[in-house]
Amino acid sequence: MKMFRYLMLAVMGLLSGIPAFAQESEIPFVQNLAKLDSSEITLLIIMAVVLLIIVVLMIVMIYLVSFLRKVLSLDNPELAAEPSWWEQFNERYISGKMKPVSEEKDLMMSHSYDGIVELDNFMPPWLKYLFYATIVFGVVYVLNYSVLGIGKTQIEEYEQELYLASLEAEARQALAVSTIDETNVQFDASGPSITAGKAIYDNNCVACHAIDGGGGVGPNLTDEYWIHGGSIEDIFRVVKYGVIEKGMIPWEDQLSPEEMQQVSSYILTLVGTTPANPKAPQGDRYEQKIEEPIDALTEDELGVEEA
Repeated sequence: MKMFRYLMLAVMGLLSGIPAFAQESEIPFVQNLAKLDSSEITLLIIMAVVLLIIVVLMIVMIYLVSFLRKVLSLDNPELAAEPSWWEQFNERYISGKMKPVSEEKDLMMSHSYDGIVELDNFMPPWLKYLFYATIVFGVVYVLNYSVLGIGKTQIEEYEQELYLASLEAEARQALAVSTIDETNVQFDASGPSITAGKAIYDNNCVACHAIDGGGGVGPNLTDEYWIHGGSIEDIFRVVKYGVIEKGMIPWEDQLSPEEMQQVSSYILTLVGTTPANPKAPQGDRYEQKIEEPIDALTEDELGVEEA
């Protein structure tokens, strides 16, 4: 009973330490154990205890059967001469019936190598059954994959993995597009983006800024002067939140973040073009800032001398 009690305490201690161990482990199975709540951990402990009890009972039953056989063999000599259940099991399924050394001459083959004679031993039962199992497995495998076509071949599994990877890539792209705002927007000069941006501009912006961006009610979008800044972030911010006092409505409720990025990118492509009736410049001249690398060397470090 003391040993059983110690085993119970050891199992409970092991299971209770799983969450702490799982936090530092990278094994998926262990990490999944860490996600279990208290009720699931309790159920897991109960199942482990029940399984442990079953194993202990099986060991006790085997011990009792062996003990009972020994007791009966003392009163019945004929029973003692019979092989035990383990000996029968071992002979039938594991080692087979081995011939004694005195009869090895019957197994000797007619050839030898440097005085070493080969014995024609039988195949052990476990190996024979394993060989039969591989034959059955091979037949089932061929029927499953090549004849019936139930299982997926390696090429089909590869194509399925590619399909799942494409779905994940689309999901990541959709998530990235939905999180575009004025702090992380980037100028997209790709053809599909500019084409989509032009369509959005033609449908929503030409009434105030003209079809060619020359301006009207709104400012000229083709020159270098901007009222609220000329970077992609500034243009995106104006499109998103609008300028109510100037009549520019916010578009964040009508356009998606991706569409606002597309139309903002298209507006930047209008800079430097020549509209039919350009409106006079408004605001301040915007000059694109060129960031110097932080590891740039100074003239003194380069050894440049003044002429």
